[in-house]
This record gives sequence, C-alpha cells and structure tokens, in this order.
Amino acid sequence: MLNPGLFKGLRAPGKGLLLYGPPGTGKTLIGKCISTEANATFFGISASTFGSKWFGDAEKIAKVLFQCARALQPAIIFIDEVDAILSKRKDIDGGCSTRLKNELLSNMDGVGTNSEDNVWVIGATNRPHQIDDAARRRFTKRVYVPLPDKEGREEIVLSLLAGEKHSLSGKDISTIAAAADGYSGADLKVVLQNAAMEPVRRLELSVEFATSEDVSIC
Repeated sequence: MLNPGLFKGLRAPGKGLLLYGPPGTGKTLIGKCISTEANATFFGISASTFGSKWFGDAEKIAKVLFQCARALQPAIIFIDEVDAILSKRKDIDGGCSTRLKNELLSNMDGVGTNSEDNVWVIGATNRPHQIDDAARRRFTKRVYVPLPDKEGREEIVLSLLAGEKHSLSGKDISTIAAAADGYSGADLKVVLQNAAMEPVRRLELSVEFATSEDVSIC
C-alpha cells in the first residue's frame, strides 16, 4: 500500500487481511494503526452498518462503500466482527443475507484483482471458523492476535496509567501483570478503572447524608 509500484505481477499481494483472536486484544486498534501508517482513508463498518428495513438497501450500502473507497484510495475497509456478516451459509439464510454476502464478496474480488485499486479489506473476528469458506479465501493473509504476555500486560498497565496520579511502584505493576494472566488489554482497562473508582466509593460511604427529619424548619 505504501509502495504499490514495487508490488506488481507475481509480487502483487492479496488485498484481504483477517485479524483473529480473543476479544479485547486490540484488533480494531491494529486496523486503525495500519490505516494511519499507510496514510489511507479508514472505513470502519460492522453488521449494524447494513441494517435497514428497506428491501435491497444493504446491498446498495455495500456497493456505495466500495465506490467511496475507490474514490478516496488508498483506503482500508475494516469489517468488525466479520463473522456476523460473512458467516457460513445455511439453508435458513434469508434472501437479504445471501444478497449482501454476494455483493460484498463480488466487491472484494474486484479490489483484489484490479491492480489499479489500492483498497484493502481487513476483517476482525473472535470466531474465524464461523466465516464462510468463500469469504475466508478472500482474506489471503491471516494474522492471529493473541492475549498479551506478562511483559505485554506491564506495558498496557503503564500505558493506561500514563498521565494519571498513582503511587504504584514498578514492583506493584509487575505483580498486577503477573496476577492478570489471561487478561486482555480491555480487561486490564476495566480493572484499573474499577481501582480508580474505589476511593470515590469509600468517600460516598463515609459521607452522612442529611434526611428531612434532621432539618429543622425555622
């Protein structure tokens, strides 16, 4: 995407990237970082983007989305929870769902085969095996985004505490990171937010609220 002139012919990369892994590991953030590094227009969508009560609107939205991406290329179309949109086909699938899948797959084929299009499609999912086989083939690159290790958790805690007043030492942060084995970045944020609210909760418990019986009327 940064040097499209160098990657042509046999060097031409696929334009579909699938990020998969546990929830809260930063897949959406990775997509935004890629867009920023590539100086590309970012289109973030999810299943709700295509929600409409009008017949045929979902397919029209998908078509216009790719038209806009081509007009503003280089561009990245980021599909959050892609398994909710491009799930495995079932006999009970409605006509609208099938038409939307076909429209998306057709457009993904278009940007993937046209060398003039500098448009990438990035999908994020917690359930890669729920994605339709035809859709999974369009994501030629697949990257697993794991839960952070202890060192990674320490870095996340330090990042979340940046600019905050606290009395935690390096040893304290290391202890927190060790105790949070199996936690995602999103989980660690919730833990620190709850800890930050604890003094407020204690203050509320220590305050005596006056009742109507305590107030004398002059």
